[in-house]
Amino acid sequence: MHHQQLLRISTKGKSLYKITSKIESIVAESGVKVGLCTIFLRHTSASLIIQENADPDVLLDLSNFLAKLVPESAPYIHNAEGADDMPAHIRTALTHTSEQIPIAQNRLVLGTWQGIYIWEHRERSQQRELVVHIMGGVILASGNISIASPKE
Repeated sequence: MHHQQLLRISTKGKSLYKITSKIESIVAESGVKVGLCTIFLRHTSASLIIQENADPDVLLDLSNFLAKLVPESAPYIHNAEGADDMPAHIRTALTHTSEQIPIAQNRLVLGTWQGIYIWEHRERSQQRELVVHIMGGVILASGNISIASPKE
């Protein structure tokens, strides 16, 4: 069974945006009891990461580290969309634009302290799109897994 949904997230500039609950809702709606959730961010100037969800200092430290690693003040050739454009592309290249998370009992199998985040690397507000693709099945009374839709 496959379930796919496009998710649009508005960002308000450079920051980390927690999207765990939105992804969890899509998994719950899918009806998949056991499987895999793939999340793909359709952009080259933002990232998708799984990171600490309890202490906001972790997210601040990550942002500060990446800002030092990839400064906006460097003499980049590509600057068509502003001084933050090329650094945003580099930051995305150093991180991820997709994640895969197992599903068990119709829930994401994340660790206690893990959250899913869009990491916006641009200064301005953006409309970001994620494709959430869920594949898997349901557990039958026999203990076998059926990949047919429960509605079939």
